[in-house]
Amino acid sequence: MKKIITIIASVMLVAFQTQAEIRVGLSVSAGVFEVDGASEKFSGTHSSGAGSTVTKKSTEDVAEALYGIGSIFVEKTIGDRFALGIDYVPHALESETTENTQGSSDGSATGVNKVQVDFENLMTLYGTIALNENVYVKAGYMQVDVTTNETLATGGKYGNTELDGYVLGLGYNRNLDNSAFVRLEANYMEFDGATLTNSADTAKSVTADGISGYGAKI
Repeated sequence: MKKIITIIASVMLVAFQTQAEIRVGLSVSAGVFEVDGASEKFSGTHSSGAGSTVTKKSTEDVAEALYGIGSIFVEKTIGDRFALGIDYVPHALESETTENTQGSSDGSATGVNKVQVDFENLMTLYGTIALNENVYVKAGYMQVDVTTNETLATGGKYGNTELDGYVLGLGYNRNLDNSAFVRLEANYMEFDGATLTNSADTAKSVTADGISGYGAKI
């Protein structure tokens, strides 16, 4: 998908030299992301030799985080009402670092686990439909790289992954002089969930059922 998006962006940027219906812009977005259904799973044999077991730790709490991102976009109008575009975030969206301490049966600490996540190369391929001269609706396909930066007591890692999602938006567009324009947009985003397995212990895995977000863009 990223190769397709890159090709579309290249064609649109070349066309910008000669086609007035090609638009390029910068945007700033802010809002909230929520992570649903976070859980940790262990399946294997007890260290005491008591036999195999499957343990799953889940949380009903929804993890929330504020975000602020900037992006660049290029789009091509199709007739009077439709447009097709691509939006790219050139910087990483970084989570806070989470830390916990492992303990033994006697209550002593045996190690410290730290994890921090970067969301990088967020790309959106989208289409818009103008409802009237100013108001439009938007729908798009999103893709983002997830890079985990962890320090685990076991020395293992949970690796990286890629998430797919979609965005829905409602916006207001006003054309200014000299072919400039300004927009205000409210949107809702939803990403698929993912499961990552510990590289040092394949019996351990972590899962997030999904990531959703809502915010505003100018």
